[in-house]
Amino acid sequence: MRALSVTPLQKDSLAVTDEPDARPGAGDLLVDGLAVGVCGTDKEIAAGLYGWAPPGRDRLIIGHESLGGVRQAPAGSGFTGGDLVVGVVRRPDPEPCGACAHGRFDMCRNGRYTERGIKERDGYASETWVVEADYAVKLDPRLAGVGVLMEPTSVVAKAWDEVEKVGARAWFRPRTALVTGAGPIGLLAALLGVQRGLDVHVLDRVTDGPKPDLVRDLGATYHSKSIDEVASALCPDIVIEATGAGPVVSGAIANTPPYGIVCLTGVSSAGHRLAVDAGDLNREIVLENDVVIGSVNANLDHYAAAAHALAKADLAWLARLITRRVPLGSFADAFTAGFEDVKVVITLDGNAP
Repeated sequence: MRALSVTPLQKDSLAVTDEPDARPGAGDLLVDGLAVGVCGTDKEIAAGLYGWAPPGRDRLIIGHESLGGVRQAPAGSGFTGGDLVVGVVRRPDPEPCGACAHGRFDMCRNGRYTERGIKERDGYASETWVVEADYAVKLDPRLAGVGVLMEPTSVVAKAWDEVEKVGARAWFRPRTALVTGAGPIGLLAALLGVQRGLDVHVLDRVTDGPKPDLVRDLGATYHSKSIDEVASALCPDIVIEATGAGPVVSGAIANTPPYGIVCLTGVSSAGHRLAVDAGDLNREIVLENDVVIGSVNANLDHYAAAAHALAKADLAWLARLITRRVPLGSFADAFTAGFEDVKVVITLDGNAP
């Protein structure tokens, strides 16, 4: 079978390679790959900055934002041929730590977890793949065109879950949410905020292209001013930060009301220094009972929540998030950003985009 693979930590090694056909073990689904999404993590792996091959192997099949159709399923698994599925990314560490032992592998405490397409496990960017039935999530068949958005939606489903758990420490009736960044994570975070009935605002730098209209058509408000201008005017109860940009992070933290919650989902690049008055920041967080949390990855509960959120979303709006579909043989085009790109997808089933 053909697959998109890389030699981890080696720049310019990304290539379509011939790999052994996927063979399911007991309890596994055999899946025909339909598509994989390309995100910043994939681009870092392709650039040789990140990634680990499976033990005893030199190359790693990438792709963690999956979508496939079940070809073969074991009896009693709850799946059948033709089901639309995605594969969960992370697996618990072998020890396991307390969090992994309780199904919260997204919160692994010792770092020995593995991840499909990222860390020591092949990913889903292949014409066929296998996945344990316990780590597959069935999607509504209506989502065939947009189901590849499932994994990033699970990430923001976790972020919202974390925010709501923190808010439950006291009386919590948020009205306004600010999402910083209008990439796929930011737009999907905005979607889940709108589904919660909040007054959602999205901040991004661009003024043209599809992003402003996507935000407005969602029923949210788009802003392209500075974080301080927007956040100080809104005083948002909740901020979902999806840029990883230092000034945006600090501006978001500085402009929430008492016991505001800032959830950081964007990963910052190393090497950027930002002068911050740590004493003033500490004073403000303490005296206003503010909370800043980091959130990454997702567990099975979050995947289920993501599937529910996508199923009740406007399918036409979701489809607009996927701005380009690139066949596997032209994979390099998917790793070159275009001005109007939101989410770029690599198709695996041989159909033209």
